[in-house]
Amino acid sequence: MNGQEIRADFPILSREVYGRPLVYLDNAATTQTPLCVLDAMREEYLNVNANVHRGVHYLSQQATDLHEAARETVRQFIHAAKTEEIVFTRGTTESINLVASCFVEAFMQEGDEVLVTEMEHHSNIVPWQLQAQRKGIVVRHIPIDDNGQLLPLDSFLSPRTKLVSVTHVSNVLGTVNPVKEIIRKAHERGIPVLVDGAQGAPHIHVDVQELDCDFYAFSGHKMYGPTGIGVLYGKEEWLEKMPPYQGGGEMIDRVSWEKTTFERLPFKFEAGTPDYIATHGLATAIAYINQLGIDNIAAHEHALTRYCVEQMRQIEGISIYGADSRSVVSFNVASPQGDLIHHLDIGTLLDRLGIAVRTGHHCAQPLMTRLDVQGTVRASFALYNTREEVDTFVAGLRRVIQMF
Repeated sequence: MNGQEIRADFPILSREVYGRPLVYLDNAATTQTPLCVLDAMREEYLNVNANVHRGVHYLSQQATDLHEAARETVRQFIHAAKTEEIVFTRGTTESINLVASCFVEAFMQEGDEVLVTEMEHHSNIVPWQLQAQRKGIVVRHIPIDDNGQLLPLDSFLSPRTKLVSVTHVSNVLGTVNPVKEIIRKAHERGIPVLVDGAQGAPHIHVDVQELDCDFYAFSGHKMYGPTGIGVLYGKEEWLEKMPPYQGGGEMIDRVSWEKTTFERLPFKFEAGTPDYIATHGLATAIAYINQLGIDNIAAHEHALTRYCVEQMRQIEGISIYGADSRSVVSFNVASPQGDLIHHLDIGTLLDRLGIAVRTGHHCAQPLMTRLDVQGTVRASFALYNTREEVDTFVAGLRRVIQMF
């Protein structure tokens, strides 16, 4: 894959920042959007903009067809069995909150446990803690070892464990968790598993049937699609038993003063007017990924990450977190005097060189506590990044360090 050739699809990458060419290495937060996605969304706004599902007129029917075609595109992308198992949300965060709210209400009692991991994003911690406050459930976690790998699941499961919720890929360490093995072990005890795929779906071939996960969540804006759109995959057997997440239009079958009955799947979980423009944009982004090939993208990103790590390890005072990252490099640097340079200072100075990286706790404060740091600098790669950009980044990092 030639990242340089692909860059023509992303005009923002040709702009300058502070008079320097932009080097965008904040892809784990948000990827850039190719022209084909923007064109598809603009075309729908200009020519097919009408509310879906409700109208009998031509535009409404056409918009509905595009919206439901997007659902089918998503189904194929993650290899779900049925389109009824694909629920559109605003993103990974809402998908996990939906499961946290509805699963706990349907299947958990006070004292029952949800098991997460020490490397989770806050979006896979806080929703469960809110349910702990409201419903009295217990949130426990699987620790990691010094290489950023999860400890074996078995010793952390208990008779009260009702759900395991685990990230596919750490947004800080880049660790690819053995989710298939985790799911197998949990299922041996009849425990369902939710997978946070925000960092997985953009970088790894995902087959939810092969994984046998019960839920899988991901976001459009981390995989070259628009913001504000995401997906929750759920096995039909679970979604059927869970109550609705929100009430309103679209998700009802019949409403009377005495009783309301709900729509069939997946519409039971899609209250209100969906962002049907964004679903079309997401489907176009998936088509773009499919055209390039997810395995080709993964190989390209992994090669860049390895090359970056090799170059960075030659810098004195560098500390890189995680042993087997595929697309993310999180690090801190000690100055020549031995003092830790604050991650915010490094990010700010790199920005002045046109290099966009992430700094802070990356919405993973429990992991920062485990690593015994306040935060890290994070460079993260996408299909359009190049070796030349890695060289620019490493040279910029060396220059920044010399300032301290």
